[in-house]
Amino acid sequence: MPDAEQRELAGGKLLVDRPIDGVARLTIANPAKRNALDHAILDAITATLGELSESPEVSCAIVTGAGGMFSAGYELGEISDGKFQEEAERLVAHPFTEAIDALERFPKPTLAALPGHTIGGGLELALACDLRIAADGIKLGMPPAKLGLVYSHTGLRRFLDAIGAPRTRELFLLGSYIEADVALAWGLVNRVTAAERLESLALELAHELACNAPLSQSGNKRVIAALLQAQGELTPETESELIELRRASFASDDLREGMTAFAEKRAPRWRGE
Repeated sequence: MPDAEQRELAGGKLLVDRPIDGVARLTIANPAKRNALDHAILDAITATLGELSESPEVSCAIVTGAGGMFSAGYELGEISDGKFQEEAERLVAHPFTEAIDALERFPKPTLAALPGHTIGGGLELALACDLRIAADGIKLGMPPAKLGLVYSHTGLRRFLDAIGAPRTRELFLLGSYIEADVALAWGLVNRVTAAERLESLALELAHELACNAPLSQSGNKRVIAALLQAQGELTPETESELIELRRASFASDDLREGMTAFAEKRAPRWRGE
């Protein structure tokens, strides 16, 4: 059963709840800063995803924002001039990177629901999720060119993988915002819907993700990640790992259950074995 209680982390700037069975939702709630990502929020995201990855009651995670905004990116506004370089690098290199890595390591499907503008580090955070849906009319953008910032090569690689080199160049070199429908055409988001339907669509998709075979979900996530990381020929070790994942799926109880349920026209009862 979903958990009606909402946990408040990072001083209330990250809300965690269980809106439906099998689904956990992380909501960034820092409205005074347009949901900017600070150390506390990023550390809480990392810790929460670590907990959820071990929970048998959670099969999918939603990441979203409160107050009609997803996130304006890094919280750099309060860093003092004298320590700007040191503190800015510390924020981006450690808690932000750890939160992104936690999303990419998360063995279960993740869905970013974007209710409002999604900028800078907020956009990369969304891109680290498996799927993204956006409210119609929102803007997405990468402002490093307007700030004098050279973006991380790991971050740029995520955009190259998602939307290709020409559109990554446009996004980063122009530094201007794009509309949700353009993001959809580029493949930066998977679906666009009316703002009032965003939450219900997120829950519908999360429910579908959570109801699919867990071994298949985690295995296919791993294969996709390995292929993207290889950018060409796989190492023999990685290829052996992926072949074993596929072999294990054929030997699993879940595959037999899935085939039986399909033939019997009923919902499968997954065991993750």
